[in-house]
Amino acid sequence: MVDDNLVNTERRMLKAMLADSSKVWSLSDILTACDWQDQAIAVGAGLGIAEKGYAEVSETVTTEVKLGAQGQLALSEGLLEARLWDWFKSTSEPSMANLQESFERHEAGPGIGLLKKLGVTMDGGSFNCANESDVTETISARQGFLSKLPAVISEVDDDLLNHFKNRRNFVEFVDTTTRTWMLTAEGAQLDSSSLIETTMINEITPELLQSEAWKDADYRRFDVTLESATPRTGRSHPMQSLIERIRHIFLEMGFSEIVEDYVQTAGWNMDALFIPQDHPAREMQDTFYLDNPQTIPLPEDVMEKWSDIHRTGGDTGSTGWGGEFSKETSQKGLLRTHTTVNTIQYLADNPNQPCRMFAVDRVFRKEAIDRTHLPEFHQIEGIIMEEGANLQMLVTTLKTFYAKMGYPEVRVRPAYFPYTEPSLEIEVKWRGKWLELGGAGIFRPEVTEPLGIKHPVLAWGMGLERLAMLVLGLDDIRQLYISDLEWLRNQPLI
Repeated sequence: MVDDNLVNTERRMLKAMLADSSKVWSLSDILTACDWQDQAIAVGAGLGIAEKGYAEVSETVTTEVKLGAQGQLALSEGLLEARLWDWFKSTSEPSMANLQESFERHEAGPGIGLLKKLGVTMDGGSFNCANESDVTETISARQGFLSKLPAVISEVDDDLLNHFKNRRNFVEFVDTTTRTWMLTAEGAQLDSSSLIETTMINEITPELLQSEAWKDADYRRFDVTLESATPRTGRSHPMQSLIERIRHIFLEMGFSEIVEDYVQTAGWNMDALFIPQDHPAREMQDTFYLDNPQTIPLPEDVMEKWSDIHRTGGDTGSTGWGGEFSKETSQKGLLRTHTTVNTIQYLADNPNQPCRMFAVDRVFRKEAIDRTHLPEFHQIEGIIMEEGANLQMLVTTLKTFYAKMGYPEVRVRPAYFPYTEPSLEIEVKWRGKWLELGGAGIFRPEVTEPLGIKHPVLAWGMGLERLAMLVLGLDDIRQLYISDLEWLRNQPLI
């Protein structure tokens, strides 16, 4: 007896297979016999009739080795070691200096290592090879290996495969599943004339009930005792969730948010904050200076005030930094290195209006990428400017913020920053250890007085990514920006 719960695709596949009930049916056989174009339909129908006991499915997984991006490049332009070897044999003086002139820097360095592994030695800055025929044979074998790809993994040389597996993006592995179907004894006894395709209702809709069609329709049966799949729903990225949580805390504490441009001048980014023009942080290795705009005009009177403060200290009682002050340097365009550049401009525009402001935004520094550093990251910035603001108010505000973030144990210790005095470093207790999360202090007179600010300004800042690493229990900052869906799905709600 035919199962009433067979869907039309299953009925068609069974009917086709009954034409030769002892045959082992391949995917192409099923597609042809059933007049289907989409192999997913055949695989789904085959799974359905197998679950009902009418057919057996056999699966064979074959691994194929294919060229990766670097492998394709090597095949079209030649292996790096092959080009180096051609150079070695054709040049009259195979020296290190000549190698660096003949090849780009990104090829010369790795190329020396490849030649050494092939048996090429270096003596006094010159390359030598005792057995050239072995090197030629090895390189030829490597080129031949790449030219034969793609190939089934069982048909390729294991040693050469292991060699290229250790070279990034040279080879890739693709698994291909081949399926065949064969009727079981129960399936072979079915009557093909009873396998009639019908209109099957999968979902009862208001439109169906309003018509008369439901009276004569066939309905698909569902086993309500089976476990249902957990639906995957959209959710915020952990970093975005953390940003929103921080915003909520600041707003709850009576702060307002500042959002400003990434592109700023060196004047507002550094001169306004009393960072000397010969400070190491201004060098190209720390700051992204721009070609467009290379310069951004600044008001002459503002630059004069900065110049006076930097050279002599102005009327603040400071001696300044001495030396010369360059207005051209002040007007250089750059990507901001901290969000303080925006808060100081806000204060300059509102020098007499008490305020509590915060920013959570991107900053840019020319950092080498590693487990704790990125060239583009987020900074959390906060300021309080009002009459009577003092160090105790700053410490209390910081402790309140971190307590709301879930870190009730906070301590501060003396530190040094060019634009605050006194200056503090903020530490929180995490897993029994004290971890430094940011800096804080009161803006120096050299920062506030040239801009007409009369009240004390409390300021603090910290890296958002470092805080995220604590909250999410990470030891590598790069994990925050890798599109690992499984990791993202398993993150707790922040």
